[in-house]
Amino acid sequence: MAVSSRDKFTRRKRRARYALRQRSKGKLRLSVFRSGQNIYAQVINDAEGVTITQASTLDKELKSLKSKSNKDAAAEVGKLIGKRAVAAGVDQVVFDRGGYLFHGRVKAVADGAREAGLKF
Repeated sequence: MAVSSRDKFTRRKRRARYALRQRSKGKLRLSVFRSGQNIYAQVINDAEGVTITQASTLDKELKSLKSKSNKDAAAEVGKLIGKRAVAAGVDQVVFDRGGYLFHGRVKAVADGAREAGLKF
């Protein structure tokens, strides 16, 4: 029986989320979702089940981007989520890459958030 790529993704996501829970110790989570056309990031408080802040390539502040699906756009989303999180009083988070590899656009979001002042 062949394992689909979606099943593999789900396994990686569960494994990453489990490891994250083990070392998070009540910190907020910076979660990243990557689609073919856009990238989304949000800071989540899992204890209360609420989203503190979010950013994506669809935000009005990022309308000037030429392409919404490249590393430059992802870095801008990272800077924006970092700026919004710091404004909301959040300075430390754990990075939830989901089932994605820490490479390319996902890494660009992380680097942009670090540049804006988030620590993880």
